[in-house]
Amino acid sequence: MTSKVSISLESQFRATRFVFWHDTESHYEDEVEQFLLPDVHKVRVDETPALEIKLLVEQAPADSKWLFYSTQPEPTPEHDWLLDVRMRGRAFHADSLSILIADWGLSPALRPHLQQRSKYLAAKERVARLGKLVLPSDSDADLDRKMIAASVRADQPDFSSILLRLLTALEQDGKVDLHASSRGWDELVAMELELAFWQLVEAETGYREETPNLRSLIMHMLVSDLARGIRGELPLSLQHFLLPDPVKAATVSVFISQWRANIGHFDSYNAISAEVAEQLQLGQALSGLNTEALLDAMTFAEVEKLIIVDLRNRILSGAGAALDTVRNAFTRRRDGHWANPKLAANSKITSALVACYEALEAAADLFDLQALHKGGFRFADATTAANAYQQQLFRFDQDYRHFHFAASQVDTMGWQLLHTLRERVEGLYSDWFIPQLSTAWGKVLEGDSGLLQRWHIPGKVNQEQFFQREVQSLLEGNIKRVFVVISDAFRYEAAEELCRNITSRNRFKASLDSMLGVLPSYTSLGMAALLPHSALSYKHNDQLDVLVDGKPTSTLEQRSAILAARDGLAIKWEALIELGKEKGRELVRNYRVVYVYHDRIDMLGDKAASESKTFEAVRDTVQELDELIASLINNLNASTVLVTADHGFLYQQSSVDAADKSTLEVKPEGIVKSKKRYLLGHNLGKTDKAWCGNTQVTANTTTEGSVDFWVPKGAIRFHFAGGAQFVHGSAMPQEVLVPLLTVKVSDSEKAKTSQVGFAPLMLTQKVVTNIQKFEFIQTEPVTDKVLARTVRISLRDGNTLISNEQTVTFDSASTSMEDRKKTVILTVQAGSYDKLKDYYLVGMDQDGKSEVIRIALKIDLALANEF
Repeated sequence: MTSKVSISLESQFRATRFVFWHDTESHYEDEVEQFLLPDVHKVRVDETPALEIKLLVEQAPADSKWLFYSTQPEPTPEHDWLLDVRMRGRAFHADSLSILIADWGLSPALRPHLQQRSKYLAAKERVARLGKLVLPSDSDADLDRKMIAASVRADQPDFSSILLRLLTALEQDGKVDLHASSRGWDELVAMELELAFWQLVEAETGYREETPNLRSLIMHMLVSDLARGIRGELPLSLQHFLLPDPVKAATVSVFISQWRANIGHFDSYNAISAEVAEQLQLGQALSGLNTEALLDAMTFAEVEKLIIVDLRNRILSGAGAALDTVRNAFTRRRDGHWANPKLAANSKITSALVACYEALEAAADLFDLQALHKGGFRFADATTAANAYQQQLFRFDQDYRHFHFAASQVDTMGWQLLHTLRERVEGLYSDWFIPQLSTAWGKVLEGDSGLLQRWHIPGKVNQEQFFQREVQSLLEGNIKRVFVVISDAFRYEAAEELCRNITSRNRFKASLDSMLGVLPSYTSLGMAALLPHSALSYKHNDQLDVLVDGKPTSTLEQRSAILAARDGLAIKWEALIELGKEKGRELVRNYRVVYVYHDRIDMLGDKAASESKTFEAVRDTVQELDELIASLINNLNASTVLVTADHGFLYQQSSVDAADKSTLEVKPEGIVKSKKRYLLGHNLGKTDKAWCGNTQVTANTTTEGSVDFWVPKGAIRFHFAGGAQFVHGSAMPQEVLVPLLTVKVSDSEKAKTSQVGFAPLMLTQKVVTNIQKFEFIQTEPVTDKVLARTVRISLRDGNTLISNEQTVTFDSASTSMEDRKKTVILTVQAGSYDKLKDYYLVGMDQDGKSEVIRIALKIDLALANEF
């Protein structure tokens, strides 16, 4: 205690020259001298006349310090001869509470309040925690708030931090108990701060009940936030949860928004809001509201599900403009919390909800495509047919893949909501698109002037001409080294997606075309056709091996040997990537042609046990090829990369029934090799159940080294063992229109990427209400090189957040400025704002690391509060 008295006295003398100490119990009468600083004069007030004291003070230097000590009580003002001096000084008490007040520089008027908090102040550890937070200007409410913050171990001594700590504690390891009593809450109650906490809650949120509790509080907060996002009236069954003060409810919404966006706490928000939704039976309560009413409500995942169900029903009912509605809804919701693709990796439910929207978008796109071609397909000739597929019809395959891949991710949650839509999509694709395309394409293939008689499409390279027409022409130019990436079964629609990805990379230029693949469209023949050669032929053995200039081609080593004659090398993509930058450069240094082989789609799809993973394999392939191309260019100094495939494929998600199989009741005697989608042999003859031909026409094999083939029409599979969903070998566009993607590096301005610009539209210079709407205009359309931009908009005091933060994505490709407008609604946190001070409308890039805009404005909420 002695040292504390000394320290406390020193603290008093730093603030005043005169200190009065009435030690009525004479505890320190014999020790008082040792507490004083050398330059402090001590006077016994109870032993020295007042006039003498006054003379001593007046005659001393103006900066001298005085301790007036007495064992008598402090006199009343009318009997205090030293009142004028006392008024200029401070009173000192040596009890622990008084020392605390003095040490913290608090007003002595807080002494009665602190006496009521004796339980909290009884422990040194708690006092030490509180001491780090106390300011001399603190009121009794400030001290209570800081005691509460210290008790619950909040990060900061403010209401939001206290509430976040208490509410997140309701969730532990993914399990939520809204009645749970956390360690922090228990300490708060033990310290008799419970009443102070609920007074603080009422002051900040307006929540008040006879028996308040955290479960009721969180329900009121979440429902009030929900109400602010709904267009129209909140359902009657929820209205009794609304917080009574609109301004305080707005501040609650800011808190809820910040909790959702907090990377360290959004898991607890997800779990707690889900539990609240279940207890409120929210799905039933909101079931009468449509997408438009719910579009801005971000409080509950249940809202996301209701929107998804509504959009699904519109698609199924064939409602007009379903595709636009789905896209607009997805654009808005993905900038929120529950369907934000950037959060999908960290949350199973977010991943599934994002997948729902992706499935809906793909389904709506498919039905839109079907409506454009409701009369089926008619092609004047092979050129028209190939161009139609390459320019638009490939999207049926792409959207079908996107739908089923997304739907498979939804299935992992056990949700049933896409099952009916899945049946409709399957019917559209398998029962309408494939048969319609097969019929129209068959007319191009068949007949005396059909493709099967002359396997050539004007303007298209035949696959067996690839090396001569594409690779050799580059080598004869100024290209030092050509990289050729061959991905097994990489079909055109997937290459189109890859092309878009690559084009969005800075300095990369990509162009996509197609080649007419060999027929039958299978690996051995397709891979051989892509190699440099003068002659392509079959070896007439049991396996019908394909030869290039008389040499075998089935293994990587054999292909590398053939390429060696052209200063070339063959390598698997995994092996090349594993070498790294320096070893990779060393390997390719002496080669002019490098063939890089990739195999994921065919490896999984061509096996019955794994063919169901075909669309997952396509997704992975697009990602891997994107990374591979970037590595070739950035690490191995490639200036030109060609990406192609040996063949494409057909895939149907539904099980193939008997109608999709041809029994081939009469099999020709000359069959040497038979697969699901082709027969090879000699003197096979003709049949109306298949497209028939000879490889001399369809692969330019030598006269002696050619074989006859039968391939099934349309999507039919010959009835053989093995998987039936993934097939290739026949002549459908998906199998024989092989992609040819050319990637180059360019330093021209046209090859450089930039993010789309945006600007505020008719920006207000003063915020006068707690809820403020801001409009922004995307200054240009999104293109291949002008990329979409996602920003987080908020109001800030310097860098301190004073509103909710809303994410908005500028990604419109429309040329209409009206279509490129975005609206952001921000809620200003309740508080005191200086109407003469500059506050800021701030836009941050999605990563939160760089500012895009900062615009000064004023905040004057007093004007709104007058009405």
